[in-house]
Amino acid sequence: METTTRDADPVRVLDVASADYRRAFELFLAGTDEKPVTHARLSELVAALPNRRVLLDLGAGDGRTTAHLARSFDRTIAVEPSVAMREKLRTACPDALVLPDRLDRVRPPEPADLVHLSHVLYYVPEPDWPGTVARALDWTAPGGTLLVVLQNPESPCMRMAAHFTGVRYDLSPLADRLRAQHPAYDYAIETLDLHYRTPYLAEAVDVAEFMVNVADLATLDPRPSRAALTAYVQDHFARPDGGYAIGHTQDMLIIRRSPTS
Repeated sequence: METTTRDADPVRVLDVASADYRRAFELFLAGTDEKPVTHARLSELVAALPNRRVLLDLGAGDGRTTAHLARSFDRTIAVEPSVAMREKLRTACPDALVLPDRLDRVRPPEPADLVHLSHVLYYVPEPDWPGTVARALDWTAPGGTLLVVLQNPESPCMRMAAHFTGVRYDLSPLADRLRAQHPAYDYAIETLDLHYRTPYLAEAVDVAEFMVNVADLATLDPRPSRAALTAYVQDHFARPDGGYAIGHTQDMLIIRRSPTS
């Protein structure tokens, strides 16, 4: 394979406000089955709630999942500190109360029957995870449910990130710690099997670059090269029948508060 100038460059640090991030994110969404699979499971969890008065989405992003959930609730509160994401969020959820604060500073005005914390803990130092999730539990109404979503540590996506960055996330120790602190709550971890697919190597590499940005790449010296990432994609994600498939299995920690807790 011929090496281009870009191949010799390090993988990019993708800022959430940048055009490169938005392009990679759109490529990912166009090729993944994540939204239909997760939205179907979220709908089942919502249907089982005893009340559906308030939804609180922490780190709501562009609002696609928020909008899917919001139609089942009387009121929606969405927290999103990114200016670029908030613009899309307000378009997707025009009736939501949108709060621009960071998670460690936000003060939602009322407890919620569903609190959704999806793919946010990547951006929180791991020692702060228990405090962050404990605050989310405080914002969960009695009888309500808190959902914490993160990549499964053994997913192909996470194995790739660990290979290049050493970063590996796992919700299980957090669940054990919370269970010890709040034994009256009900805990479960579900795993959803998800895949990104594309016929094109260049798009697969761009999405792989997006995926390894779960690590703080700016702190790595040196950062891995695009050539090394391309070789990894070809070695691990090429399909025998052509094209590329990257598994990104995710875990969903489900914490249910009792009606009297």
